[in-house]
Amino acid sequence: MSQLHGIGPLRASQLLSKIGTIEEIFSLKLQEIYLQTGIAKSILKNLNREIALKNAEQQFIFNEKHKICTHFFLDKDYPIRLKQCTDLPIILYSKGNMNLNNKKIVSVVGTRNQTEYGHRILKELIHSFSDQEILVVSGLAYGVDITAHRLCVENKIQTLAVLGHGLDRIYPSKHKNTAIEMMNHGGLLTEFGIGTKPDRENFPMRNRIVAGMADATIVIESKAKGGSIITAELANDYSRDVFAFPGDIDRPYSEGCNQLLRNQKAHLITNGNDYLKFMNWDEQKNNSKQKILFEDYSEEEKMVLKILQQESEIHMDVISMKTQISASKMNVLMFNLEMKNAVVQLSGKRYRLSN
Repeated sequence: MSQLHGIGPLRASQLLSKIGTIEEIFSLKLQEIYLQTGIAKSILKNLNREIALKNAEQQFIFNEKHKICTHFFLDKDYPIRLKQCTDLPIILYSKGNMNLNNKKIVSVVGTRNQTEYGHRILKELIHSFSDQEILVVSGLAYGVDITAHRLCVENKIQTLAVLGHGLDRIYPSKHKNTAIEMMNHGGLLTEFGIGTKPDRENFPMRNRIVAGMADATIVIESKAKGGSIITAELANDYSRDVFAFPGDIDRPYSEGCNQLLRNQKAHLITNGNDYLKFMNWDEQKNNSKQKILFEDYSEEEKMVLKILQQESEIHMDVISMKTQISASKMNVLMFNLEMKNAVVQLSGKRYRLSN
């Protein structure tokens, strides 16, 4: 289905809600699909169903041979954070050993022309993640990306590279050994099928996954414009927290971070502990969960509190999805729980239990 021309997640959901099964999307006559869905005939004529099936078969054979996992946007193992994004990929391909729904996920991005200053703060940041059960996401590019991945491998921290091409290649090729080393405790992720080259237009698409599948994005160093700033802007659009390290005003690769901070599009941090404390991730693996006397709460409030007991912090939309409580009603519930001093609201509609 992901191979069909002109079909994104919204139209895919429309097709499935009206027709019922993916098989029928390929077997029904276009006129019948039009009558059932109302999708314009011009769009349906350009679906290229036969080509999509051939491409899918090639991808399937490749996946079987190379032990690649497929994640359809309606599957349970699809990244739950990406499901909150309207432009989520219909399908993802992964290789390695990682949890795409890890409790703590952070994206680390920055310039391809990393300085010694950037390397030093990145080394301290990644080291602070040790023993925190954090998944670090980046893009396998030169500079900050590859340094973050390598430091994670050294510190035995789970790390994931989101690619702008298919899994039949590694770009840059110089990073192939690092990609292989990541497989035991992390791996590779892409929305692009085999045969997709690392073309320039693919990387902004890649960046939305980097921003969308994490709880927060940290910018290490960046010029005023570039992929890191695009990722930070996307993270803000997705109501994710963004963090940046300040830099010398004379450094060109600090300009982007300073700009994010000046425009209040990022929180200022100077070390890893700043980040962990802000995210409430600095607890000792959350060994001591707050005990709550449930007698004072409604049944729906109890549902919310039980979810929060299992998470260090969580987005309100995720709570709404897990409890099947509407967003409007959830707003009222969370407000009432705040008034009872049971929960604390963080930035970006995220909540945690009160201390």
